[in-house]
Amino acid sequence: MKVRILLFAILFSLFLVKISAQDIHYSQFYNAPLTLSPALTGVFNGDQRISVSLRDQWRSVPVPWFTATVGYDQKVYFKDSDKSFLGIGGFINYDRQGDSHLTLTNLNLSASYNYLLNKNNVLTVGGLVGFATRGFDTQELTWDRQWNGIEFVEGAGSGEDFNMERVAILETSLGLNYRWQANSRTKVDVGVGAWHLASPEVNYIDRPNSTAVAQLPRRYSAYVIGGLALSDRLDLQLDGMAQFQNAYTEYLVGGYLNYALSKQRGKTVDLRVGAGYRTSQSFYPKLALRFNQAFVAFSYDIDLSEFSQHTSGRGGPELHFQYTITHVKPMGLFKVCPIF
Repeated sequence: MKVRILLFAILFSLFLVKISAQDIHYSQFYNAPLTLSPALTGVFNGDQRISVSLRDQWRSVPVPWFTATVGYDQKVYFKDSDKSFLGIGGFINYDRQGDSHLTLTNLNLSASYNYLLNKNNVLTVGGLVGFATRGFDTQELTWDRQWNGIEFVEGAGSGEDFNMERVAILETSLGLNYRWQANSRTKVDVGVGAWHLASPEVNYIDRPNSTAVAQLPRRYSAYVIGGLALSDRLDLQLDGMAQFQNAYTEYLVGGYLNYALSKQRGKTVDLRVGAGYRTSQSFYPKLALRFNQAFVAFSYDIDLSEFSQHTSGRGGPELHFQYTITHVKPMGLFKVCPIF
């Protein structure tokens, strides 16, 4: 047992190299896997999965940030092969920020190909294509030209000339995931994802004579998610993620202790207690509960930066819900696949 714990800790620590993120992001990134990498489509214990994620941040300052994701994915088995299977899925993101109501809404379809190297190792490659819109609303914004030196004149024009307040873009992504799994409780996922590969344009002002083109910068992510059985009822989960997008950098590290309150078939109950840390000086305690096929997790970001000292709130809550469906396989179609 000591050797296994040591090897697990070494593998996890190798990941924690500071690489240098803007897009949608969650503190519990492993509970919103489709937003992390398309290679995680269908990579779960079960056949079908429904997931919902919500995050509400900075409600006490003039730049509230609300994020929601609803997703679905499933496995597709080949009748003539027990060495591989497909994962297919899709998800919708909605993100709104600030007084301008800067919003992102997108619909994405993802797929993955999973190849079983042997009974303990699986290699997955995934891809995604989607349609997204980004836009803002100027109704609640104020401008410097509305101040005449004496008073604020609400009816004065902004002096800004926007050709459009919403743009449509094509979303593209690729990902790679490697899983080693000794059993359903001891396993490690290591992978990477790359987003905005088509470098879509996001210009709100049309300047025909200008050579400047505003392109959505690519986002790259790397992650490791590991679980280790410590005893008959107690598990340890460690997770780390790093991503970068131009000058924006981020990495997170956290962990859970998972205790099986009940192992009775049809009445399985797991309680998880843990915490994590984000490089933006944010600490987040987290709590999760699994009852049979249903799973709910909650965390609260506690901002420790200097900015939080000037606000009445210190971060925001994050909530995740998943429901997994597992079908009973007919004897003739059953696959010997301990990995998933």
